[in-house]
Amino acid sequence: MHRRPLGRGRRLAALAAAIILVGCVLPWWQVGGGSGLPATSQNAFSGSGILVIFAALGTIALVTLPYASDRPVAIDRTLSYIALLIVGWMGLVLRLVSLAAVNVQAVFPDRGPGLWIAALGLVIFSRAAYEIAKEPAYR
Repeated sequence: MHRRPLGRGRRLAALAAAIILVGCVLPWWQVGGGSGLPATSQNAFSGSGILVIFAALGTIALVTLPYASDRPVAIDRTLSYIALLIVGWMGLVLRLVSLAAVNVQAVFPDRGPGLWIAALGLVIFSRAAYEIAKEPAYR
C-alpha cells in the first residue's frame, strides 16, 4: 500500500472542508421571526450554494484518494485543489449576490451564520491550496 505522508496543506484542506460542511448545514439567510411572523430560512442546499458543498466533498475525496491506491494518484495535484477552490468561491459569491439583491439584512451574520462559516472555511481552504502549492513534489 502507498504510504505518503499527509502534509500540512492537506490536513488544513480537510479541516477547511469540515468547517465548510458545518456552515452548509446552518441557515444561510433568514427573514421574519418578529411580530408573531414565522421565520423563513434556507441553507446551502438551495441555489448556487450547492457548489460550495460539492467543493467541500471533492476536497475530502482528494485528500483521501491517495490512500485508496497502491500507487500515487495523478489527480492529487495543486491544480485539482485550486479548481475546487474556484468552484467553492463561485458558488458562495453567486449565492451572496442573489441573496443581497433580494434583502441585504437577511445575510447578516446574526441571521445567516452558515454563510459566514462557509466563507471562513473557504478562506482556510485558500490557505491550504497555497500550502499544497509550496509542498515539494513526491512523485
